[in-house]
Amino acid sequence: MDETLSRLDDSGVVAVLRGVPADQLIEIAEALREGGVTAVEITADTPGVADLIEEVTASFDDEVVVGTGTVLDSETARTTLMAGAEFVVSPSLHEDVIETCNRYGAVSAPGVMTPTEAVRGYEAGADFVKVFPAKTVGPAHLGAMKGPLGQIPMMPTGGVGPDNAADYIDAGAFAVGAGGALVDYDAAERGDYEVITETAREFVQVVENARADD
Repeated sequence: MDETLSRLDDSGVVAVLRGVPADQLIEIAEALREGGVTAVEITADTPGVADLIEEVTASFDDEVVVGTGTVLDSETARTTLMAGAEFVVSPSLHEDVIETCNRYGAVSAPGVMTPTEAVRGYEAGADFVKVFPAKTVGPAHLGAMKGPLGQIPMMPTGGVGPDNAADYIDAGAFAVGAGGALVDYDAAERGDYEVITETAREFVQVVENARADD
């Protein structure tokens, strides 16, 4: 678990892939990897998610750390972990999901909005918490929670883009999660994966610069 968390920290950006067509997944993951984003979260509501996780894991070996997002129950957590997912992220707090991840030695991150939820998730055994939806409250909210809860790693997701990622890092986030602001699905449909690579590079650079300034 420590190694997986370290790899998420190294990436600095976790790409959230929702509903990705199977025939574009590997190319998108490769475009992200080339841009420096080496952590990919495939949401559980994506058709055939277990097969997709197996495919990405087999294609990139240790170059990309693969996880599952939008996990709401322990059964889904176990299914995707058995497919090769190394971390599990939820939009909300589900202690049975955290328990399942702990049982199988995988990293878990519940979605939280309040200090109470963050503490509950961490005490239940979560490795970090996902502040979601981040755009509703902004970097100041995350920073306010980090004040008394500095021991809990936090990752904002939802409305995070290159223009505000640095603000979240400055506020204390160890990494940021991004979906639509990172992955241009229209560009992927056109086969223009370089657009995704360039956006990934921009995201990673913003995070690296913010970390260097701290």
